[in-house]
Amino acid sequence: MLTEAEFVLIAREVKARTGALITREMSASAAVRLQPLARREGYASVSEMIASARIKPDGALWNAIADNLAQSETRFFRDRAQFEQLRAKLLPEALARRGHERARIWCAGCSTGQEAYSVAMILEDMRNEGLNPAAEILASDLSERLLDKARSGLYTQFEVQRGLPIRKLIAHFEKAGDLWRISDRLRAAVKFERHNLLHHPGQLGQFDIVLLAHVLISFDQPTRLAVLERVLDVLAPEGVVLLGAGETLPEGCEGLTLENGVVRRTGAARAAA
Repeated sequence: MLTEAEFVLIAREVKARTGALITREMSASAAVRLQPLARREGYASVSEMIASARIKPDGALWNAIADNLAQSETRFFRDRAQFEQLRAKLLPEALARRGHERARIWCAGCSTGQEAYSVAMILEDMRNEGLNPAAEILASDLSERLLDKARSGLYTQFEVQRGLPIRKLIAHFEKAGDLWRISDRLRAAVKFERHNLLHHPGQLGQFDIVLLAHVLISFDQPTRLAVLERVLDVLAPEGVVLLGAGETLPEGCEGLTLENGVVRRTGAARAAA
């Protein structure tokens, strides 16, 4: 269990590096999650590791602590209704706008990759139906630990059972020992990059669709607004941001509409209607 002083210190450092909030209710679980890191780094306890992090000048140990506390709650086709409208409406709209150019999709805060691979499966289904969706998928997360798992395409039985229809499991995965490996074709369809949402994403280019579901909830209100504004800076004029079921726009948003989890600029929303 973390002491009060240790909790305050960790919460401050994690927020400064990732924007994520660590609540007091998470203190016990944070201590448990940090134990393997403490052992790997050669410390006798989490408390000893925290004390060392305080005096190390390069901040690398704090970055490792923040990485190990990164949230990884995700699953295939989470919020099924959102993916249904992505397939039925949002992707066809984006492809039509782009014409002969490739539509670009960004899965921000992608965690271990299930969301990005769900999009890749939708595009593959469209190809199997005789369509030719010219699109590319970029998925990003701050945590290299989570990105490494996403790039591997390896998932446990529990992970593939959460939201993944059996026909898609058969079509797109193969058994790899006790794990399931997604097809090389779908792995190649997603590019994974490290990106901190506290920083401007301009280097990533412009996007037609940004999946931001269940990401903003990790931040406080001012950070939510700042992250969304940075995302909008790289959104195409008629592009959309997809939030999770039940999510709302941060306070202070102007010139945006939210309907069925889809965020559009006000003018673009009128055109779509």
